Amino acid sequence: MIRRLRRLTLFDVSLIIVFTALAAFMSLPIIFIFSNAFKPQSELFLFPPPFLVKNPTFRSFELLFFHAANSAVPFTRYLFNSILVAGMTLVSVIIVSTMAAFVLAKYAFHFKHLILALITLSLMFASETVAIPRYLIISGLGINNTYFGHILPAIASPVAVFMLVGFISQIPGELLDAARIDGASRFGIFTRMVLPLSIPAIATISIFTFQGVWGDVETSTLFMQEETMRTLAFYVNSLLSGLQNSVSGQNVAAASGLLMFIPNLIIFLLFQRKVLETMIHSGIK
Repeated sequence: MIRRLRRLTLFDVSLIIVFTALAAFMSLPIIFIFSNAFKPQSELFLFPPPFLVKNPTFRSFELLFFHAANSAVPFTRYLFNSILVAGMTLVSVIIVSTMAAFVLAKYAFHFKHLILALITLSLMFASETVAIPRYLIISGLGINNTYFGHILPAIASPVAVFMLVGFISQIPGELLDAARIDGASRFGIFTRMVLPLSIPAIATISIFTFQGVWGDVETSTLFMQEETMRTLAFYVNSLLSGLQNSVSGQNVAAASGLLMFIPNLIIFLLFQRKVLETMIHSGIK
């Protein structure tokens, strides 16, 4: 270990210092979210506001669960809906996106380039621009106020397909040809070779998909008229909207922000090692 340290040049040491400082700076918002959630009300209204909590308390969480306990729908129902929708959407996106990307990356057929162009074009549109067509389709299918109404709009993910096409294209065709010569079927090649080799890309789209679905308010607002079918993100958003002009609303906002952030942080920490490898192969910056 000592010999390795002696081989470091001044430039290497400078890079380590710079990137360590940058990492510390980038972690400040995360520290602030945790700190703010445990601040008493008096510290939330101090000027200038303290960055770190001085007298930690669980009062903000008590207020949050107090409002949740007095609502018509239990807090656990919103939480269950969010977990179920996020899990089922994540599995569906992985299955559909990997299959579509495998075909687009490794097979030649008519209109292939047109489909790829349409997928790339769809990345330029925000979800709000297609809100009305989505509503008409969901209503026409009659899946309002169902879990499928949550999941269906998110299944066709152009971001996931775009990333996976770039990643799967890097898999050598000779490797797949050798498996085909050995008698492997197309589905066998997909499940036994393409999927294991695409784990880094799958981990990356899992992070993006989970974050998008977990914080989604639009679907519950547009497609769900029954309160029992709405998600935790919608409940927290509506709760904050009703309390934003009150003093206690600041405590609830801090606590709910932390609760919504923790699952995203956990998912990212679980898959973070695979993200960089995906970016290298797919060219994402």
